[in-house]
Amino acid sequence: MRAASSKAASTRRWRRILGAILLVAVLAVAQGAVAAPLQIAVASNFVEVARELGAAFAAANGHQLRFSPGSTGRHYAQIRHGAPYDLFLAADAARPERLEREGLIVPGSRFTYAIGRLAVWTARPGLPMPEGLATGAVQRLAIANPRLAPYGLAAEQSLRTLGYWDELEPRLVRGENIAQTFQFVASGNADAGFVSQAQLIDHGVDPATYWLVPAELHEPIIQQAVLLRDNAAGRAFLQFMRGPAARAIIVKRGYGVPEAD
Repeated sequence: MRAASSKAASTRRWRRILGAILLVAVLAVAQGAVAAPLQIAVASNFVEVARELGAAFAAANGHQLRFSPGSTGRHYAQIRHGAPYDLFLAADAARPERLEREGLIVPGSRFTYAIGRLAVWTARPGLPMPEGLATGAVQRLAIANPRLAPYGLAAEQSLRTLGYWDELEPRLVRGENIAQTFQFVASGNADAGFVSQAQLIDHGVDPATYWLVPAELHEPIIQQAVLLRDNAAGRAFLQFMRGPAARAIIVKRGYGVPEAD
């Protein structure tokens, strides 16, 4: 009788231990799920702004964000092939619209978060703009690949509108994205380049060394965001980006913003 009672007590003790282990495991999994950073594909031109936005969001909400910069065209291809991003901050509206038509975003999540400004940055201060681009002073002109990067497409459109495309195309140095284009000029591997105004502000570039391209020379650079995986943290970040604090940061860093909802 005593042996049976001892065995029952031992069984209850082991059940309590196993229950405690299971509870700890469940809590650890839940905590890991909450702590997992949001994976965000972001256009190269916007990555520094995104990091500032991410820091402000994390301070207010506790969520961590991990940004993967690159060209919008390459990100689009990665997403279509199943890349595990939670959000996509594109440099255009075309790819987010395509992803929406293809059923690859959370319905109703697409919105415009910024309007980009294109600039020509030159390593030759005093070069008259835009006519100086078509002179012998510019032997290598950097642009982002128009097929991959919206800022590259805007650069091509601007050169065509100005009537310089045919003359300058043989001198073009094409970067995969706008960040690489910036590096071509910064390193001296290009005499001038089409970059975003935001990059120039980020790096404290002297305004005397760049020309802000008139918006009427190219189609508007509408930058849109979409939610790719429906989760609370992703929704909270997109909501934050629509708010006044985020909009003030975006404007400060050299972008336009649409009218508030």
